[in-house]
Amino acid sequence: MRGSRHRNEDGSLTVELVALTPVLFAMAMILLAFGRIGDARQQVVESSRAGAQVAAVLPSAGAAQSGASEAAMEGSLEHSHWCPTPQVITDVSHFYPGGYVKVTVLCRVSLADLSVPGLPGSTIVQASSTAPIDPYRSVQ
Repeated sequence: MRGSRHRNEDGSLTVELVALTPVLFAMAMILLAFGRIGDARQQVVESSRAGAQVAAVLPSAGAAQSGASEAAMEGSLEHSHWCPTPQVITDVSHFYPGGYVKVTVLCRVSLADLSVPGLPGSTIVQASSTAPIDPYRSVQ
């Protein structure tokens, strides 16, 4: 066969691995960051929902605020690795029969340990849930 040459490709796999390893590592770290943020978001949504449901059945606005905070901190946020210090905000300005209560949970998720260039050191995840107050009940 004229014109065809046999090329020596010794070491080409090593060069390819050296070139691809940082790219694969960065992709893995980005996937970890998105997984961490997604897990924290799910925990925050569940906590805000639990807080709103508990607050809506309590007899007074003060009890609703403390009950919402307790309910939001229990469960998924209680054992959270990604959200060590969540903040719970309970809006009881419409706490009357037929009104509603709104619970917002904020969480700062740390991404600093992943050390990916271009990725912030932390991000805030938040969720709000609203629960109606029974229009036929008495509120103190």
